[in-house]
Amino acid sequence: NIELRSKTGKGISRQLRGADRIPGVVYGKGMDPMAVSINYRDLLAAMSGEGGRNNLITLVGGGSLDQSMAIIADLQRDAVKGTFKHVDLHRINMNEKLRIKVPVVLKGTAIGVKEGGLVDFAHHELHVECLPANIPDHIEIDIANLAVAHSIHVNEVTLPEGVKVLDNPKTPVVSILGRAKEEAAAAEPAVA
Repeated sequence: NIELRSKTGKGISRQLRGADRIPGVVYGKGMDPMAVSINYRDLLAAMSGEGGRNNLITLVGGGSLDQSMAIIADLQRDAVKGTFKHVDLHRINMNEKLRIKVPVVLKGTAIGVKEGGLVDFAHHELHVECLPANIPDHIEIDIANLAVAHSIHVNEVTLPEGVKVLDNPKTPVVSILGRAKEEAAAAEPAVA
């Protein structure tokens, strides 16, 4: 549930937050940005579930915005309390592709870890392009067969149908690092 607001500024934003509402802006292709306010609990509910910030949100109220689909483009938090301070909503067209970041989830325990290696999880999210209906909650990577000194690169990640990754295909997403210092020390002969 959103409400249009005509007044903007720090004072009004403080008043809204005091009334358990979050100031925000809705923008999108072919429209002027519109200042809105959102109930704090409604925003939390919209972000609940596995998709988090990538959940599709149906805007209710707000005049011409009523029944529009949106996605959270930016979310500002209070540095101390962690509460929401401001939200930017991107109004979307369900027939046009979006570019968003999707979290990566690792599955399994790598063979290399069992041999004493360490997981180097370099990219916790991937930048993808897809239709709004095809936005995955997350991208899962099975690392069970990953040995020491091996990596899984962006081009080796299995993506859901209709999803295209935009990151460099040669970028490693996850690697298994060995214990280089211990192995080098063991390889050197003892000096008398």
